[in-house]
Amino acid sequence: MEVATAVRSARHEIGLSQRALAARAGVPQSTVARIESGSLDPRAGTVDRILRAAGHELVSQVRPGQGVDRSQIRDRLRLTPRQRIDEVVTASRNVDRLRRRLA
Repeated sequence: MEVATAVRSARHEIGLSQRALAARAGVPQSTVARIESGSLDPRAGTVDRILRAAGHELVSQVRPGQGVDRSQIRDRLRLTPRQRIDEVVTASRNVDRLRRRLA
């Protein structure tokens, strides 16, 4: 969820004005307004203070697939099935050669 949406939703849920939520969180009302409008990219600590003042909690979660380099997957999918099989056979032979050298 976007920060602006999270803050606005939390504030509306408890029926507070921006000024009242800001006072509870110990931040200026203009900060809450700028966050809700999306014109300010606040620090996590600021968002946490505001959300806690509204009875919510800031939680960090890993997004599946984020930070994964999918370029090799795309490269493999461009190959024909025969080309993929040939690559697997070549890799298998290389592993066998390496095992023999290390033995």
